Amino acid sequence: MDLTPTEMTETNEAAEQQPAAENTHDHEHGHDDHEHTHQHAPSLNPELTREIEVEVGADEVSKSFKTVVKRYQKLARIPGFRAGKVPESLIRSKFAKEVRQEVLESLVSERFRKAITEQKLRPISEPQLLDMQLLDGQPLKFKAAFEVAPEIDITGYDSVRVSRPEASLTNEEYDAELSRVLDSHATVEPVEEDRALVDGDWAEIQFRGEVKDLAQTVTEEGVQNASASSTQAPITGEDVLIEIGGKNTLAAFNDALRGAKPGQELKFEVDYPADFGERRLAGQTVSYDVTVKGIKHKSFPERDAEFAKQLGNYESWDEFETKLREHASDRKKSSLDNAAKDKMLGELIQRFQFPVPESFVQQQIEARLDRGLRALAQQGMSVEDMRKLDFVRLREAQRDQAINEVKASMVLDRIAEVEGVTVSDEDVDRELLMLSIQSREPLEALRERLSKDGGLDRIREQMRREKTGSVLYEKLSA
Repeated sequence: MDLTPTEMTETNEAAEQQPAAENTHDHEHGHDDHEHTHQHAPSLNPELTREIEVEVGADEVSKSFKTVVKRYQKLARIPGFRAGKVPESLIRSKFAKEVRQEVLESLVSERFRKAITEQKLRPISEPQLLDMQLLDGQPLKFKAAFEVAPEIDITGYDSVRVSRPEASLTNEEYDAELSRVLDSHATVEPVEEDRALVDGDWAEIQFRGEVKDLAQTVTEEGVQNASASSTQAPITGEDVLIEIGGKNTLAAFNDALRGAKPGQELKFEVDYPADFGERRLAGQTVSYDVTVKGIKHKSFPERDAEFAKQLGNYESWDEFETKLREHASDRKKSSLDNAAKDKMLGELIQRFQFPVPESFVQQQIEARLDRGLRALAQQGMSVEDMRKLDFVRLREAQRDQAINEVKASMVLDRIAEVEGVTVSDEDVDRELLMLSIQSREPLEALRERLSKDGGLDRIREQMRREKTGSVLYEKLSA
């Protein structure tokens, strides 16, 4: 584990300004579509923290300072002085920070590497330099704190049993899949005749809904709300289509709209179940004012070879249905298998307890937070609104899941060693090709970038973990 010049500057300056246990730093992440500013202490897990003390003699420190200063004297171009004739005192004052930095580079990294080698330590986090003392003519002294990998005993991992789910596609599931395809190609046409809504019709409505308060009090002024739900914004909709008698239509809407005519205004209440998909409506009672604007009828395309050819490279409707069933079956199997693998990993995480590196947890929290912010940006949230988010609370909300994800990765890495799981260069090349196509970045440029920033190694590690999970699932599933 080496300290780069930038890392040394940051940690040294922080160490000089604050006590070891209170080092903090600020930084910003900038992205194409969002940015966020945050603060966090470089905390370490005490169970995994190791600390070494390093001292370099005063003579060696002075020698390093002189070497760097002489090089600056040769290279410096300062008005009023000939090249190579700049006084040493001027170099030391004008380039004090740069000289000090180069001395650190030449002494700290080398001595740190030597110390951890002698003590047979393998840091897994960036070292935090503490109590740094560096003055020309005096010994260089510093402490370095870092985390080491925990010992992970996975004895008995192969005794975990996982039930393989039933993955065959039911007729109901296939019909639902086919309905989605047909519905996406249906045309909606107005019904011109003067009649009421019946099952199978689509009602075009305008509505406004008010969430009723759970508690109300009757006073001389009438009914007063006793809960805070009255502050909720009303639920509104324009030109919304609702299928009368449809399986996804709430019974209250069916009952209220069935028999109504265009132009008719309706008032009714809907009691939403506690497990309703939209969270703000789950378990609520909503009072609706609805205006029926029209009756629509959906027309679906004929299920023939011509329509099949519109949907893809199919010669007949039967061929399309066969492929649709295969694809739906594959998706269901993949989804159920992934859920079973997640359950398997959950059991492994619970079975094997070990201290988790805090540096890894913080990295995972940042990764989860970054993905969340990207999703918010894609949904239209502005940078200004992002800056108003409570990042302390958001980070804390991510912590438990981040810990589990780090534990899962470390358990899988250990099992991969035991099982001898490897990822070939050909597998990595295929993954890079897919990433290149998805990102529209030239393959070789992508490879070069990922090689430089360590991304290629991370991709290989993640592929190995996924492969280990699959190998383990096949081995343990009943």
